[in-house]
Formats: sequence, C-alpha cells, structure tokens
Amino acid sequence: MPNRFDSPDEVRPPAGTIRKAVPLLWGITLCALVTVASVAIQAVEQRLLGHPYIEAIVIAILLGTAIRSVWEPGPRWHAGIAFSAKQMLEVAVALLGASLTFAAIGASGLALVTSVAVLVILSLAVTYGIGRTLGLPVRLSILVACGNSICGNSAIAAVAPVIGASRDDVASSISFTAVLGVIVVLGLPLLIPLLQLTETQYGILAGMTVYAVPQVLAATVPAGVVSTQIGTLVKLIRVMMLGPLVACIAVFGRSLRGDRTPDGSWRTKFLQTVPWFIVAFFVLATFRSLSLLPEAAIFPIRKVANVLTIMSMAALGLGVDLRVIGRVGGRVTAAVTLSLLFLIVASLGLVRYIA
Repeated sequence: MPNRFDSPDEVRPPAGTIRKAVPLLWGITLCALVTVASVAIQAVEQRLLGHPYIEAIVIAILLGTAIRSVWEPGPRWHAGIAFSAKQMLEVAVALLGASLTFAAIGASGLALVTSVAVLVILSLAVTYGIGRTLGLPVRLSILVACGNSICGNSAIAAVAPVIGASRDDVASSISFTAVLGVIVVLGLPLLIPLLQLTETQYGILAGMTVYAVPQVLAATVPAGVVSTQIGTLVKLIRVMMLGPLVACIAVFGRSLRGDRTPDGSWRTKFLQTVPWFIVAFFVLATFRSLSLLPEAAIFPIRKVANVLTIMSMAALGLGVDLRVIGRVGGRVTAAVTLSLLFLIVASLGLVRYIA
C-alpha cells in the first residue's frame, strides 16, 4: 500500500526546478536586505523632511554600490543577484502598465498632450546628441536621454534591459541623474518670483523638468494646489510615453542587443522583436483602461512593482565597478546638466505658449 503521507507526483515541485531555485536564494536574500534598508531610510526621510527627496530606488543602488566597494560577493551570490537585476526588473516594468489609463491622456487636452510629447521627443534627441558629443557610449547616452526626458530612474531601469546596458552604465546614469534631480526639486521654486510664473505655468514647468512623481509633489506643493494638480498631470503624460518609447527602441535598436536569428537575418516580426514585458505593459494598461482590472488590485500591483524595481537596483549596485563610474562621471554630469538646462528653457517656452 502506498504511504498515505506520500503526495501525488503531480503536486510535487520538479526536482530540477528546486535545484535551479536554491542557488538563487543567496543573492535574492541579499538584494532583499538592501531593499528593506533602502525603504527604511526613505521612511525616515518622509518623517523628518515631509517628502523623500532621495527615493528608495536611488538609495538601493547607492547602498549596493557601497557594499560592493568594501566586499565583493562570491560565486554563491552571483545567480541570485543576476536574477534580481534582470528578471525582477522585467516583471516590474510589465506591472507598471497597471498604473496607467489611456483615458487620462484624452482628459488632459490635445494641446497639452501634443506639446508635452513633442518636447519629450525633442529632449530625447538633444540629450542623446549632447551625450555623444561629450564622448559617452551609445547605450549610456540613451540611458541619460531617457532618464532626463521622461521619468528619471524608472525610465533608465526600463530601457536598460532593452538595449543591453551594463550595470555600470545603469548605476552611473541613475546616480548622477538622481543628484541633479534633488537639486532641481530644491531650486525650481526660486523661479516662481524670478520669472513671475503663475501656478499653472509653474505646474507645467515642474511636471516637465522634475524626474519622479513624488519629487513633483515636493516641488509643487509649496506653490499651491493648482501647481500640484497640473504638475502631476504633465508628469503622468511623460510617464505614459515610457511604454511606446521602449517599444520603439526595442524595434529600431536591435543592434544594441545583437539579437540576430540563427541564419544571421534580423528578426522582423513584432512579437519577436519587442520584449515580452513591454507587451505585458500594454496589455495591463489596456485592461486598466477598460476597467478589466479591479480597483482593489491596483495598489498591490504598484507596491509589488516598486519593491521589485528597488530589488533590481540593489542588485545592479552590488555589481557596480566604481572605477568605471569614476571614468565617465564628469561626462555624465555634464550631459545631465546640459540636458536639464535645455529642458528648463524649452519648458519655459512651452508655458509661455500654452498657459
């Protein structure tokens, strides 16, 4: 007689799956610990300052880099760190689609949507050109352009796997972009009296130049409710451009990944070219727009995406070579600064035109 405590074969996890999963635990656990510490530091910021000027995603990559500078994880950690840096990041990008609705684009008005889209595209081109002129590699120039033009860290994290960017490129672009992002949040309100901006004008300016949504709130709340509402709306329009941008890069920038078919010809079918997580991004955005996702599920999905993103940034930090960042640091800083100045000037021209 079979032992009554024996489980049917069909409910037992395959032995091969277990063998593959166990080596991942060391690295994943390490990334999880860095994530917990980063979230705790952000919470302290929130309590002391009212707003997290440096977000957990940035703290995670800085903590990971700091750990890596004094201790290099051995072979047992590598698989889990690599998994956290790639697969977790891809899942996080896919889940971001659940936070967006196509209705929000239409509700904001055609003139504003068109103006923001044109300015983002122009900023992408100018920033990429600045990066290449300063001698930055192609992939790093793309990361800086996407980070500055769309949504800072999230854009860099989303674009990185599509172009095959190295962890050093991701770390350097996020690190230097984050520093200037904080400076913008603190300094942007000074332009209100200097340029005599209305609340609406300042809201558009903040939405176009500040990197992250929490930072938009930090920059606009002191200026008034109207500035906060307009700034958040413009920022969300920029964020909504992330999915189409990544899809375009995946289609037209295939050489950056070197993804050729075995016979040497380029893959031409859309689903073969666009990564699965970008397809999932648009599917979830469509479900959300059609109210096929229950509202109760949106907040948990956002939280999971946020945690996975932070863990992936911790993993990237744990593999960063500070010598590489040191070699490109000055040029990245110059590229981000010049790009930001261009974006501020162009945004001021936009607010004079439509507000």
